[in-house]
Amino acid sequence: MLQPRSIPMSISLIVMVLALAACSGNEPSASPEPSTPTGVTEEANETERPQTESFEMLTADGNQSLEATLQQGEGFSLYVFEKFTFDAAQGRLSLTSNADYYVDIEPLPADYDLAELETAGKKELEKAGKVSDYSGELVEHPLGSAELYLQASGEKGISDYLVWKSEEGDAFLFRLHNPKGEEAPDFASPVLVSLSTVQGDS
Repeated sequence: MLQPRSIPMSISLIVMVLALAACSGNEPSASPEPSTPTGVTEEANETERPQTESFEMLTADGNQSLEATLQQGEGFSLYVFEKFTFDAAQGRLSLTSNADYYVDIEPLPADYDLAELETAGKKELEKAGKVSDYSGELVEHPLGSAELYLQASGEKGISDYLVWKSEEGDAFLFRLHNPKGEEAPDFASPVLVSLSTVQGDS
């Protein structure tokens, strides 16, 4: 009499277990870095990043998972998407189809002067248009927060001047140029996600 009820319950339990397993194991098995037990392995993994990573982002076609490849710059690394080109010598990440869309990445020294950078940034951006200050916490923004976030909007497009710190505490200066044009949407979202993955060499 109890058998017909116990079978669906068993199936329900199996489904729940499988669902939990799927939720907790959504990372590729090839990169077990988050749960390494030994101190030696953890130390090695801190300096080694996976060669490819997938990132969720909003595109013209809705939410998509896009794959990016790890690229090495001068003193830092970051993930670069398929439609972008990274010049390691210049520290420049640009849209492959139109190099006018780009961001220059510059590692900052530990003793950088934020006030000096703010003065320099405002002077630099004044040529591009009216300067706005969005420094601090960035709501629903890939970078999360920025010590300094100056933006100039003008007839030719948008220019950003940002001082940002990675989770490891390394500081970087980003000079971003997003001209008005058809490629602007293809550039804006992916480039900001790439910048959020910038990490200094340890």
